[in-house]
Amino acid sequence: MSVAFVDQAKIFVKAGDGGPGCSSLYRDQFMRWGRPDGGDGGKGSDIIIRADRNLHTLLDLKYNQHFRGANGGRGGSNHKTGREGAPLVIRVPVGTTITDAKSSCVLRDLNKDAEEVVVAKAGAGGKGNNKHNLQGEPGAPGEEKELILDLKLIAEVGVVGFPNVGKSTLISNISNAQPKIAAYPFTTKFPILGFVRRGEKTFVVADIPGLIKGSAEGKGLGDRFLRHVERTRILIHMVDISGFEGRDPLQDYQTINQELKSYSALVGRKIQIIAANKMDLDGAEVNLKKFKKVVKKKIYPISALNKEGLEELIDAVAEKL
Repeated sequence: MSVAFVDQAKIFVKAGDGGPGCSSLYRDQFMRWGRPDGGDGGKGSDIIIRADRNLHTLLDLKYNQHFRGANGGRGGSNHKTGREGAPLVIRVPVGTTITDAKSSCVLRDLNKDAEEVVVAKAGAGGKGNNKHNLQGEPGAPGEEKELILDLKLIAEVGVVGFPNVGKSTLISNISNAQPKIAAYPFTTKFPILGFVRRGEKTFVVADIPGLIKGSAEGKGLGDRFLRHVERTRILIHMVDISGFEGRDPLQDYQTINQELKSYSALVGRKIQIIAANKMDLDGAEVNLKKFKKVVKKKIYPISALNKEGLEELIDAVAEKL
């Protein structure tokens, strides 16, 4: 059963309050006056967000949005300190950016496995009574925040192009990914990650769905998925060179490049490897010649369906990496 892909979530966190200090007097039969011996309260629970490479979606946080840390324990007599609250750890996928919703300040970009950040600090425990203060102090309140979590997948290679150019077929044939493949637009509704092994080299490739004219402004699945291109080092730009869908391959190529530039100048400057797909269909050879006259770059003719030309394409990607 597939797991729903969720790349944005809003959560509310409240760190634990510090425990109250104890008010206590020690007195034995030989003492005329009692001696203050109240212990300090314990610290509450910090709220920690930690990156976990085994997670690939924010689905759990879409429905479980409220997190509250445990309060610290009350101090005891004979200077006994109250128990501390254990940190509350929230696990998220690697590549998650944490933003404070109130200030719009980015608290941390967790881009490594096991990297973590304290997003809400616990309150300190109150002091127990002493000779200067005969009453124990209350504990300090823990921080509370509203956070926005934004997942940007970490992949060395992103595959971009119009719907139905064969991106999912390519990934299924060069990696361990098994995306849904069908002959209608927007079959792929969320990014697909696959691991490609080339000799001793291994790299992650992502199918970036939903790119059409106007994507940078949110049309179609739009800018929701363009963010996943940001972390890639190389783009495989796939074009349906056969024109089977009734589109012009050259116009498709230029449109996608314009959307990438409109979204981000950095994304627009990324290294691209052009894959002319569906070479097994009629008209592909003629269209490829026309395409090459305008696009003066190295072009890799392939048939993702028949697994033709994929070796040379992946060798080129591995070399660029």
